[in-house]
Amino acid sequence: MTVFMLALGDDSPPPTAALWAKFVGDEGPESYVPQGMLLHVLYGVGAGVAFALALPLAVGEVTLVNAVGLAVAYAAVLTVVGAVVWMKGVLGMDPGRATAMQFGFFHLVYGLVLGGFVGAGLV
Repeated sequence: MTVFMLALGDDSPPPTAALWAKFVGDEGPESYVPQGMLLHVLYGVGAGVAFALALPLAVGEVTLVNAVGLAVAYAAVLTVVGAVVWMKGVLGMDPGRATAMQFGFFHLVYGLVLGGFVGAGLV
């Protein structure tokens, strides 16, 4: 998702850069894009590992269909948590409609890819 976001994004700093700026740095988010992207990759890997470990416990037999379907639902939850808890609650950001749609789209791609990998037995 991070690579996709970099390729199709609007070149603004990611929310994780704002998180870094608020809690670690002393400059604006634009100064912490690399740290923010690394943080985002680590979040994505952690969320993906949690999903891959939890899915067999939740459904028993993992298939491509249930993995993709549940990963997309998982990504939707991550979108809401990211937008409401992190962006609005912690960072005080109010993303516009276009940003929120883009945020949701990128998380949808994450869910599709995550579900595809897990359902195909690649992780």
